[in-house]
Amino acid sequence: MANMKNYDEVYRNFQLEVPEYFNWARDEFDRWGEDPHKLALWVIDDFGSETKLTFRQLSKLSCKLANVFKANNILPGERIIVILGRRPAFWISMLATLRSGVVISPGSAQLTAKDIQSRFAASGATAIIVDEETAEKVDAIAANCPTLKTKVLVGRREGWLSFDDELEKACETYEAVNTRSDDNALIYFKSGTSGMPKMTVHTHASYGIGHRVTGKFWLDLTESDLHWNLTDTGWPKAAWSSFFGPWNCGASVFVHDSAGKFDGKRTLGILSKYPITTLSGPPTAYRLFVQENLKSYNFNTLRHCVAAGEPLNPEVVKLWKEGTGTMIYDGYGQTETVLLVANFPANHLKIGSMGKPSPGFYVAIIDLEGNQVEANQEGDIAVRVKPERPVGIFKEYYNEPERTAATLRGDWYITGDRGVCDEDGYITLVSRVDDAILSSAYRIEPFEVESALIEHPAVAESAVVASPDEVRGEIVKAFIVVAAGYEGSEELTRELQDFVKELTSPYKYPREIEYVDSLPKTISGKIRRIELKEMEKQRKLIKKFVESGAS
Repeated sequence: MANMKNYDEVYRNFQLEVPEYFNWARDEFDRWGEDPHKLALWVIDDFGSETKLTFRQLSKLSCKLANVFKANNILPGERIIVILGRRPAFWISMLATLRSGVVISPGSAQLTAKDIQSRFAASGATAIIVDEETAEKVDAIAANCPTLKTKVLVGRREGWLSFDDELEKACETYEAVNTRSDDNALIYFKSGTSGMPKMTVHTHASYGIGHRVTGKFWLDLTESDLHWNLTDTGWPKAAWSSFFGPWNCGASVFVHDSAGKFDGKRTLGILSKYPITTLSGPPTAYRLFVQENLKSYNFNTLRHCVAAGEPLNPEVVKLWKEGTGTMIYDGYGQTETVLLVANFPANHLKIGSMGKPSPGFYVAIIDLEGNQVEANQEGDIAVRVKPERPVGIFKEYYNEPERTAATLRGDWYITGDRGVCDEDGYITLVSRVDDAILSSAYRIEPFEVESALIEHPAVAESAVVASPDEVRGEIVKAFIVVAAGYEGSEELTRELQDFVKELTSPYKYPREIEYVDSLPKTISGKIRRIELKEMEKQRKLIKKFVESGAS
């Protein structure tokens, strides 16, 4: 039986209470540890190893790590960068930072040394916790990070504290810091339209309390569920569906710790082997799943699936339903928010639509003056934040008051996305206002890729846009004007792709490169990416039409 039986009734009456003081680790997580046997985390890897940790065990381990912070003078309010992949140490670190009032900034293992250095410069972080793979990158730039004073490693390396050794020595008793609900708790770096990442700040309440909606009503979780979220821990979706969402509901979190590339067939094998009841993944994963023979797998325990990060293809929903017996429920939110809009199980599912606003949020389509538009008319997707700001909206962009203020239009928070709302209140995403590319649910800012390309001597000018892709949703495509003395070629394309991989995170490289004589520009000289993006869209549509055999 779904947690939400009647959407209209829940939406009408829903309200979240926010106390003055709130520490999620103490006030929410620890209460599930009253049962010493209640499973919180179940981690498997590619080598057959399994780790199971109860809520009580994780509470004690996080108390130990909080004491390690205290012993090393990592103080409440200070920032700590954590890059750990899907190791149990990530969940222990998240709990320890919340418990101790230290502000955590999770990151992906794909970050380069240059990325990590930039994050230290922007955040003023004083500590970092990483695995052995990332430690080498950190040591390469540590001398350029004057605020860094403590390095913790899951492993052993000269100049680093050993995560396991320090936990072994630490006391398991720790009194949680009595944090205020509006104290900073998490910082996520998010690409912005100006090219420099925005540091998105969430408080103990905005994510800790705000994700009660995510876990209960969208993920539809209960104490008896085993939930698997496919997202890497460096992304905000991990906080949504691998941490706050499930553990607010007392559900167990399932994790596959794999260093390799995503493998649809292997993932389906795991899904059919373990008693997983609920699944959360990006549309890219589901697109790969439906290419397999789903009837050959056993999905007896699976009852509920969700997707987020980009629009989901109707055909994929249909094939998944036919193959597994379960629907996929779309959800929509941002790094700056919790779940804003979703297809909730209690509602009729309109495939192609993101669904209806989440309880606790008034979401509408507005015009440039801040007025709600008529049904089926395109406008900006916005959330009403006045007279009362809903729980689950970010606090600010760190140290950037003007950038923070720019997200407001009258009484509304502007998401930066365009959409329409039909007569029944269902909202459909139309496009993004900015030029960001969503590839396999990764958000990629064109400016970052263009900045890398222009450093190569063969590139005179470049414009990077999203190009439609059936598997990834969108891929990065670069239009390049070559410098004098160079010619476009397959060899140069491979060279430029490798060059971008070296300068940025590997997932940002242009999968397609087209050499052109010039780029479309405005009178003021700005590149018209929208023109290139639309051209790519039309090209792909024509190609698909021709390949389908239509005449």
